[in-house]
Amino acid sequence: MNKYKFSEIYVDLCESFKVKITQNMIESFIDISGDDNPLHIDNEYAVKKGFKGKVVHGFLSASFYSRLVGVYIPGKYALLQSIDIKFTSPVYLGDCLAVSGSVSYINNTYKQIEIKALIENADGKKISKAIIKVGLIDE
Repeated sequence: MNKYKFSEIYVDLCESFKVKITQNMIESFIDISGDDNPLHIDNEYAVKKGFKGKVVHGFLSASFYSRLVGVYIPGKYALLQSIDIKFTSPVYLGDCLAVSGSVSYINNTYKQIEIKALIENADGKKISKAIIKVGLIDE
């Protein structure tokens, strides 16, 4: 876990990681959220609706923005305050996702940073993008 303090953060500071979507993640997300929409659990239904198979919950893939903030940038001293997410492509079981973020703005008065973040699949296709506002609680 990174431990960036507010004084150590600068515009264009970047962090990234990769994650593979597993069946266990999907089942756990269904248990936690209660979202058992057939698009997520019925392959035949999803294909009939024009997808190549069951679609991973958007908020399962978006949950990796929380990991980006809480573990990578800024890490230990993060207090996630808001996320504006735009979903652009579906995610499927077995997809390997690249999650990245870059500090785009620093508010010295409120000790808040803004991170422009992106999730792409292994083919480089954009899955989602987000603007994340994070407070820092290091001092």
